[in-house]
Amino acid sequence: MTARNRTVLPRELRPRVRPTLIRLGYVPLSDAAPLIVAQEWGCFARHGLEVRLSRELGWATIRDKLIHGELDGAHALNTLPVALAHGLGAVKTDVVAGMFLNLHGNAITLSNELWRCGVRDQVTLRSFLAANRNRRTLTLGTVALNSTHSYLLKSWFQRAGANFESDVRLVVVPPAQLGANLAAGHLDGFCAGEPWNTQAVAAGHAWVAATSADLVPYHPEKVLLVRGDFDSARREEHLHLIAALTEACAVCDQPENHDAIARLLAGSRYLNLPAELIRRGFSGRFEAGQGRTLGSELLVFHRDDANAPTADKLGWIARHLLDGLTPKPFTPAQLGQVFRLDLFTAGQALISNSATTPHEQEACLLTA
Repeated sequence: MTARNRTVLPRELRPRVRPTLIRLGYVPLSDAAPLIVAQEWGCFARHGLEVRLSRELGWATIRDKLIHGELDGAHALNTLPVALAHGLGAVKTDVVAGMFLNLHGNAITLSNELWRCGVRDQVTLRSFLAANRNRRTLTLGTVALNSTHSYLLKSWFQRAGANFESDVRLVVVPPAQLGANLAAGHLDGFCAGEPWNTQAVAAGHAWVAATSADLVPYHPEKVLLVRGDFDSARREEHLHLIAALTEACAVCDQPENHDAIARLLAGSRYLNLPAELIRRGFSGRFEAGQGRTLGSELLVFHRDDANAPTADKLGWIARHLLDGLTPKPFTPAQLGQVFRLDLFTAGQALISNSATTPHEQEACLLTA
């Protein structure tokens, strides 16, 4: 961004501390767009923040780098704050989540081989499973065992009569590697965020059976997760980080910005895929393969109160993603100690009234 295009916050809204580098990790997915937009289109800079984005292979890398302090914060799965805070399958680590970055945004993608075998939906899948019981086990890829993705796969397949002890097994694969593993025949399907469903369909290997927007509309998905020592030592920067990312989420929700955002995400530093493929996931009509389209709006970044860590979102996570992890299920009140609505509310007071204009956004893209 050139100096003449940079919008500066009024002095009273700027952090009163000297900017120090903030290290934020992300996994290459379309729902990482708020972090990338905030970096490239000046939201971080307008809040006096110096941010370095770090592209990571998958969620295990994000988890481990947060544990060891190699990252201050990250774009993260909605279950990771609880897993780290309570030491569930990970080293117990003090963390807090001050906002959600998006709602829904995942899809269940199946191989063309299953299509050739007659699978079209849950009814035909039930027939396929019955005909192949005790002869074949389907292998499905998920990005993490305790995740929305695993929940969606289990729910969809169980409604078709699948037994996860014998008919189906889940394996963890980083999002960007799911399509290649499906193409190689190692997977029969997967659940992932965009653009990896679209990429698999465009490569001619797969078709999309359902999206999370159809299955569980407006479920909470990714969060901004930071280490507890970052929040305690650098609270003011954390609040400005929440404000800057809320602004970026609003920008990402505007249809007139989607072409430019797709071009931005397509860069080799970020998703490294054709912009046209990335753009499809932002469309209200989702190309699902086999000549089909789905009418669901896949990604919601800001509208419908998407960003606030409210009790209803925490309740959904507690009921559907965390039940069974401990002898006593988590309650929304317990989750509220990690998902901090008070931090989100404080961050909203710092939001700039002068977000980047489309002209300034294009200038940022040309000078990035």
